[in-house]
Amino acid sequence: MGLVKRWCSCLWSALRFAVVEQARNRLALLIVLLFVPLWTTLAFEVVARTPLRFHVRAVDRRLVMDANVLTQITGALQALTLVIAFMMFIATARSTLFDRRLVQAGYPRSCLAAAKCATLVLVAAVVAVYATAWTHVLWHPAQPMVFAAGMFTGALVYGAFGIVLAAVLRSELAGMFLAIMTSSIDLLLQNPMINPDADSPVVRYLPAHGAVQASVAAGGLHTVPWSSLLLGAGWAVGMAALGMAAFAVRTRTQRPPAPQPAERRAGAAATSTVGTP
Repeated sequence: MGLVKRWCSCLWSALRFAVVEQARNRLALLIVLLFVPLWTTLAFEVVARTPLRFHVRAVDRRLVMDANVLTQITGALQALTLVIAFMMFIATARSTLFDRRLVQAGYPRSCLAAAKCATLVLVAAVVAVYATAWTHVLWHPAQPMVFAAGMFTGALVYGAFGIVLAAVLRSELAGMFLAIMTSSIDLLLQNPMINPDADSPVVRYLPAHGAVQASVAAGGLHTVPWSSLLLGAGWAVGMAALGMAAFAVRTRTQRPPAPQPAERRAGAAATSTVGTP
């Protein structure tokens, strides 16, 4: 019982550290407040309202939707993935030294990992609700809650990807470049306005495929795309597990090698010599 209480106390402290670290990232907060509504509004207002067909695999239906709405959905997801990946990457990269010192001092590594996952869920949920609310100002999705869930799963996948990049890369510039390029390729290939072959079987293996499918289905259908939501959740869990494994390797403590027998005898002789008057 005492160990559980101590672990919960450590988890609460680690969670407070993680939330404070996110709150101190003013650039990321500014990007959330300005970039998400700017990008979604421009996509909705500037792109032509040409009808496009989108294949919703979860229910095996062809949904006809305006090009500006489809671009707005993929644009909102791209904004979320970039912002959350940036926030988690910066927070994890800058706290690595602090986390390693905590582990060396005996702080449970599992508490630090759980705190990062909890912070990711919290940040992704807040930003997904914010993006959904702003989308609702421009047009009304058929299922707002499912739409928010799709945004949430996409943010989770790339937030966990940001943790992975921070754990394996030393350069912040390289990490952000990979996050931007990966999310751009992922989401642009799924927009039928940009890629006429967006229904290609290869697209199903992209990380944000479940999030895009769920968000588009929620925008124009009244059927819950459970398989798409589960696919997005699976990607998020897998990416988070990979991130936590990389985090554990990055924060591992290196113990000095055990002394050899000859070294032990030399040390004992030196100790006896020093103690002799």
